[in-house]
Amino acid sequence: MFTFEQYLGFILFLTILTTGFWLMIFLIGFVIPYWLSGNLIEWFKEKRKAKQQE
Repeated sequence: MFTFEQYLGFILFLTILTTGFWLMIFLIGFVIPYWLSGNLIEWFKEKRKAKQQE
């Protein structure tokens, strides 16, 4: 009949696909907005500092 070894490739593929999916959700939902907001805050601080020095 069927053995578990027949499904190892399929299970491995689903595991990699699912891991990639959740990694992409994490990057789009948390890491990229965090990075962008941090850069914007630093940019505003530098602009404010340059204005005060004039």
